Amino acid sequence: MKSKNIPADIKQKSIKEAQIEINNIMAKLEEPGAKLEKSIDQYNRVIQLNQHIHEQFKKQAEEIKKKMK
Repeated sequence: MKSKNIPADIKQKSIKEAQIEINNIMAKLEEPGAKLEKSIDQYNRVIQLNQHIHEQFKKQAEEIKKKMK
């Protein structure tokens, strides 16, 4: 998934905020009465949040490498 597919509201989140949202979504998905249709949408959001976190870590790693030179 490329960053252009990540919604703007997710791109504005910090890593911590994204992790909190993932935890909240996972708790809802684990509830016995979770609706399948809504679960699919929520699962897709988790994927987008994870991609955002990955990109943020990648950016931070690149910044650290630049500072180390």
